[in-house]
Amino acid sequence: MSQAETSGHQLSIKSALVVDDHPLYCDALATTIESIFSTKKIRMATCLGDALQQLRARYTPDLVMLDLNLPDVSGLSGFIKIKEKIPDVPVIVTSAIASESVVQMVMEAGAAGFIPKDVDRRTFQDAMMDIWEGKIYLPPGYSSPSAPNQPEDRSMEDISRKIAHLSQQQTRILGLICEGKPNKLIAYEMQLAEATVKAHITALLRRLGVRNRTQAALLVREVTIRHSLQ
Repeated sequence: MSQAETSGHQLSIKSALVVDDHPLYCDALATTIESIFSTKKIRMATCLGDALQQLRARYTPDLVMLDLNLPDVSGLSGFIKIKEKIPDVPVIVTSAIASESVVQMVMEAGAAGFIPKDVDRRTFQDAMMDIWEGKIYLPPGYSSPSAPNQPEDRSMEDISRKIAHLSQQQTRILGLICEGKPNKLIAYEMQLAEATVKAHITALLRRLGVRNRTQAALLVREVTIRHSLQ
């Protein structure tokens, strides 16, 4: 029985984009995602240009699995370009290069997780389940970023600036969080998959520098801008 089943709900990924310049690995990853998560629509790309071309064709996947080492990419440029194109879609990085500096750089850029290419099937499934639950997956042995400051340590100007730089979707979700609505209801009202809502919440919590929804709502109340988020 899978972890998704034992935890009481089934992780279902409707569509995914897998970007990797090794066709065999790309196909294997797509097959693994399909078999574990019942994904019916999986597109594959072997370079950044191909991936961006597919995203330009009004295609928005539920998530992107991205290899950092692509032939037409330098450093994080591929990740950044994909996030600019689909800022509200979780991007999970897979790479054979998993040094602590690379992992930290990727996570600071806003990745939903970093999964080394040498993990086994169960570890891959567990990593994806962590991301489904709104957590940020890091490989074993890697430390999390420094603990964020508490809300009281932040100035109103800093808080306002951070909220202003949220995406339109994240801003709306933050407003619904302030109304006390759970993820399922937020997903229903915004006509989004619950996994997408959780990815948005993870990203906005990271952007605001808080640990949970309660702290995020407190920040909004502090600067008395809740009305502008409705």
